[in-house]
Amino acid sequence: MTPSPPHAPAELPSVPQVAEALSLPAPTLREQREDSLPRAQSVVPGALAALAVSGACLALTVALPAAPALLAAIVLGVVARAAHVVPASFEPGLAWVGRRVLRIGVVLLGLQLSARDVLALGPAELAVLGGTVATTFSATLWLGRRLRVGRTLTLLVATGFSICGAAAVAAMSPVADAEDDDVATAVALVTLYGSVAILVVPLVARAAGLSDRTAGLWAGMSVHEVAQVVAAAGAVSAAALSVAVVAKLARVVLLAPLVTAVGVVRRRAGARSSGARVPIVPLFVVGFLVAVAVRTVGAVPDVVVPAVHGATTLALGAAMVGLGTQVHVARLARSGGRAVLLGGVATTIAMTVSLGGLLAVGALG
Repeated sequence: MTPSPPHAPAELPSVPQVAEALSLPAPTLREQREDSLPRAQSVVPGALAALAVSGACLALTVALPAAPALLAAIVLGVVARAAHVVPASFEPGLAWVGRRVLRIGVVLLGLQLSARDVLALGPAELAVLGGTVATTFSATLWLGRRLRVGRTLTLLVATGFSICGAAAVAAMSPVADAEDDDVATAVALVTLYGSVAILVVPLVARAAGLSDRTAGLWAGMSVHEVAQVVAAAGAVSAAALSVAVVAKLARVVLLAPLVTAVGVVRRRAGARSSGARVPIVPLFVVGFLVAVAVRTVGAVPDVVVPAVHGATTLALGAAMVGLGTQVHVARLARSGGRAVLLGGVATTIAMTVSLGGLLAVGALG
């Protein structure tokens, strides 16, 4: 007697099929709103905690300028994760702050920039600045591939070291769809080598007999963070400090076109971010440009700028706390060596190209 073939297992009905069979009504608009309310409330504890830590880091920087608020914020986040002291109830809010509040901080950064400040530099000096940014960015991308550093981390390092440090890393990270470990590594490298530059700039300026203007421009065109530029140029003279800040702001203005250009390239290459195509111009970049325009036309008085600066640091600091809590130290250590080398070479390129260009401009002038 031939045995009958085994029957194929019955296919389980899907949830919509079950709902249809049971004639379950579709959720009403009110029910959808009530369902979304707990999700919105779930971000509050973590978001408030991140803002509180960021505020403490900002107060620390005010009392001790040598301690950058953004670095302190991300370090505290990393330490909290490594020590397993992050409550589960904080997780949604910390993740939300690391993405959303980060963009708000970048937009606020634009309120501190005026196109008039950039025009205070001469054409030759602007050419050196643009050449330094372009060379540092492209050379870092090339070197990152040779060192086999991850593509995303290389892009973040290239952006942060060529433009404006942690704020530039933060601005590029959504477009690059960067992992939190990569963001943390790039921010740490910005702080490490920017701190080294604080010592190098005044020492070389004195040894080489640079004028105050040349030394200030050099600091503004090569040192990463605004606070680091202030520290490096301020150690030379007050005159060097004033021109250094202008040069640094001119670099920051280049943040929007750079991020937009990367977004265009990634979109044409079919890159996807969080399941969606990369936008040609990210919305927060548009907000950044609008903020610069608002500042340029004088809608933001000078007396308000310090408060805007504080709000910007608070927002970016909260984002750094959120990103830091998403970092796994073991994975970060595995990729650290090559990234450290990449950051060192990128800093050397920025400082060498900018100083060489400024000396050439001075000799021709």
